[in-house]
Amino acid sequence: MGNPAASDRTAGRFAGKVALVTGGNSGIGRQASLAFAREGAKVLVAARRADEGEHTVRLIRDGGGEAVFVSTDVTRAESVKAAVRACIERYGRLDAAFNNAGITGSVSDLIVDYDEETFDRTVAVNLKGTWLCMKYEIPEMLRAGRGSIVNCSSTAGLRGGARASAYYASKHAVIGLTKSVALEYASQGVRINAVCPGMIGTDMVSREFARAPEKFAALKTKIPMARVGTVEEIASAVLWLCADESSYVTGAALSADGGFTV
Repeated sequence: MGNPAASDRTAGRFAGKVALVTGGNSGIGRQASLAFAREGAKVLVAARRADEGEHTVRLIRDGGGEAVFVSTDVTRAESVKAAVRACIERYGRLDAAFNNAGITGSVSDLIVDYDEETFDRTVAVNLKGTWLCMKYEIPEMLRAGRGSIVNCSSTAGLRGGARASAYYASKHAVIGLTKSVALEYASQGVRINAVCPGMIGTDMVSREFARAPEKFAALKTKIPMARVGTVEEIASAVLWLCADESSYVTGAALSADGGFTV
């Protein structure tokens, strides 16, 4: 008998397709990479931390999938361009992209105390990185006549919040960027949307709130579903936005936050 997992991938929503995931070395990005592979996609995992990125690739291969890691700094044009080029050279196409790489920057400083270098770095990764990824992903999708991109914003892109000015500003900007570029390519077969996770149980979130447990407790009480979300739930939202089921959706900012922004 054949490999059941392989049969599932052959019949998956992304069978025969290729996905690129930035920040695929951990958290939401790793889970999305695994989900794409389970649904049949060949996956290029792009991230800075090689050991973690290669671990994501091993997890995919151990499950019978196909993936490759490319060390990528999303703040540098040549690095992003090289990642997209590596995807095309290895797999011949690019059908879906999840631009997920991001950092929080400071989540404790008022603007008058906020470090300029931290501000610049946060905006460079979260906003410029998303801009650069789309700049090099879209031409490959246009050559194929279709494609789908999901940018990772946040509920911080939909509301205000104190003591994290660079993060909130950059995540608002990701939504504006998504809407603008979605309009540029809506008639050419390339769909561009954003996902806006709320409080999700990632290592990054755990580290940030370990420094301020009272802030975590206060935020959790404001979630109508009364729980923290999972990386699997966000990955499912990303795959839906990239799949044919959402073929009439572009320029959207999809909240996945347990009702927090409602």
